Amino acid sequence: MKLFTKVLTIVILFVSLQTTGQTTDAVKMKTFIDALMKKMTLDEKLGQLNLPGSGDIVTGHAANSDLGKKIREGKVGGLFNIKSVAKIKAVQKVAVEESRLKIPMMFGMDVIHGYQTTFPIPLGMSCIWDMDLVEKAARIAATEASADGICWTFSPMVDISRDPRWGRISEGNGEDTYLGSTIAAAMVKGYQGNDLSKNNTIMACVKHFALYGAAEAGRDYNTTDMSRVRMYNEYLPPYKAAVDAGAGSVMASFNEVDGIPATASKFLMTDVLRNQWGFKGFVVTDYTGINEMMDHGMGDLQKVASLALNAGIDMDMVGEGFLTTLKKSLSEKKVTQQQIDIACRLILEAKYKLGLFDDPYKYCNEQRAATEIFTPANRKAAKEIAEESFVLLKNKNGLLPIRKSGTIALIGPLADAKENMSGTWSVATDMSTPISVLQGLKNAVGGNAKILYAKGSNLDADSMFEQRATVFGKTLHRDSRSNEVILKEALDIANQADVIVAAVGESAEMSGESASRSEIGIPKIQQDLLAALLKTGKPVVLVLFTGRPLTLQWENEQVPAILNVWFSGTEAGDAIADVLFGNVNPSGKLSTTFPQNVGQIPLYYNHKNTGRPLPEGKWFQKFRSNYLDVSNDPLFPFGYGLSYTTFTYSDIALSSNFLKGNQTITATVTITNAGNVAGKEVVQLYTRQLVGSITRPVKELKGFQKIALRAGESKKVTFTISNKDLKFYNSDLKYVAEPGNYKLFIGGNSRDVKEADFKLEL
Repeated sequence: MKLFTKVLTIVILFVSLQTTGQTTDAVKMKTFIDALMKKMTLDEKLGQLNLPGSGDIVTGHAANSDLGKKIREGKVGGLFNIKSVAKIKAVQKVAVEESRLKIPMMFGMDVIHGYQTTFPIPLGMSCIWDMDLVEKAARIAATEASADGICWTFSPMVDISRDPRWGRISEGNGEDTYLGSTIAAAMVKGYQGNDLSKNNTIMACVKHFALYGAAEAGRDYNTTDMSRVRMYNEYLPPYKAAVDAGAGSVMASFNEVDGIPATASKFLMTDVLRNQWGFKGFVVTDYTGINEMMDHGMGDLQKVASLALNAGIDMDMVGEGFLTTLKKSLSEKKVTQQQIDIACRLILEAKYKLGLFDDPYKYCNEQRAATEIFTPANRKAAKEIAEESFVLLKNKNGLLPIRKSGTIALIGPLADAKENMSGTWSVATDMSTPISVLQGLKNAVGGNAKILYAKGSNLDADSMFEQRATVFGKTLHRDSRSNEVILKEALDIANQADVIVAAVGESAEMSGESASRSEIGIPKIQQDLLAALLKTGKPVVLVLFTGRPLTLQWENEQVPAILNVWFSGTEAGDAIADVLFGNVNPSGKLSTTFPQNVGQIPLYYNHKNTGRPLPEGKWFQKFRSNYLDVSNDPLFPFGYGLSYTTFTYSDIALSSNFLKGNQTITATVTITNAGNVAGKEVVQLYTRQLVGSITRPVKELKGFQKIALRAGESKKVTFTISNKDLKFYNSDLKYVAEPGNYKLFIGGNSRDVKEADFKLEL
């Protein structure tokens, strides 16, 4: 008993010391900022709320520019998308050595999926289903960005999207709330680490708050409208997960919610974010988000700027509505001094937490910039992570992996397109460094096989479309010859080969911001190329580049093997070669459903039943919820992905069929690698509430484990289920678990599962 008391005393003392330390830090910060704000004029406070773009800052001329003048006058709180230690140090010098109060600036950048070492686009990363790797990628990105002067990233984007027409689906984590929430937390942890004051961590900015991924018609910036029940259950959780993980900032979205642009939504920015979730950081608009409310029909610049501040927005990106109108609005009592002070304090607190007041130049270390960016170790990690993201969609008769022998024809507009390998939102990537598929195959085979290459077709027959799809230096070097000549060259090469690898699909900028598509198939000219290659009678492997789910009905029927490689970053070519040749067994699983055609959209696994559901196994039945011309089924379901081996699942063994109160039950399955090669499998757990106070989804992801198995090896995988896993927001927006009957599913995707039944008793 004495020993227990002694241990308890030590634990209490330790916790007390930790709490005291945290309290002391908070008091120190408050004291410091209180003193600083007492010295600040209204103009200087408004200046902290202003986030202009960096423009064309040239090292050595920062102080003499118009921007330099504003910084000197205390009218700039931070800058974004300026890179390099030299430039940032020069601009920071103006702020801390030439302005009246010497307040340092924050420097942000769209570090979305890596810095100079680029990882798979976020949609591809979400197919890894391994949070250690997701966190590792964010950690490397933070290390590189911070070494080059950046202290703030506009990431992670955690918008749930069920509409692949929306270009920015490429920048998010797919359609599922649970998976998206898990990834959101891992990315925040990777960026921010355990201590934001360290010089190799950066502040995360969760975006886009909120519901941006549900834009009508899949058209970027468009209207969003949904019930609060759907909002709370399906779309808000990933943002909350990022906030709970400690994200330092949040970005408002462009879309409207409940008829009010998110940038002016007090419900979102104050009621939900601060009052319900307890968020303590600051909120920044998206690019010109305040000004764009004028086109929404919300008033002139002064009006919309006051709406944004009243809603809970703290920082104005680019538009300068806060800087130029809030002083007048204050005099007219349309905003209050307290609101301005709160916003200013939150910006200053962020700078304090980043350690910028202690050392404004802490991110301006030339030695770090020279030694910690694009390192061999970082590139090795990027290659390994890329390999985990590839999803094998089809592999008829075990065509893959191919042998490193004979003659391989590599054909397609994405085959020798290194500028496109990094994908959309790769703003810091040196476009000369990514490894193309052609280079990757050559690196892999050495002198053991002959690689023949032909472009085969342009990206699209329409040259103007190709221009729109290859912006930001991501050219595909359009071939000016006729389509017939380009195709004949490819067929001549194909006929010499033992196997054809067709690198086709989207270009990097066919997805991403302002890259919505009404038709989401492979461009017809590339389909024609595939058809011609198939007619040669040679085996064809489709290496698919895409930033979204595509409609691949024809390709799936005709092409024997399809490997989806997304846009996998600077090491793409070597990673693709490793998987094609079997050095690595693909293990990616889809985080989004692939529809058969555009008419099925939105299509997602965790839908609800109608009152007239189509009976299982039926293709069509009159007066049921179905189509005349296509089945309700997806082409590839959520969680789907093949392997070069085969995994079998035992039946589910439940520890009990009754889950009582706060107790738990376990569900166990045995997974066996029944093939001849080692591989990894993502074991997925889903549940279904059979009767509820509101209608409930037919399945909901509640857990997953990624395991590695040698050929012939078996492993038991166990999931623990509690009533917390069964909670949802009811019609009163209360977070509850309801007693009753449930189904539990475990499998390798959302469709092919084993089932068990249990009952929740509260």
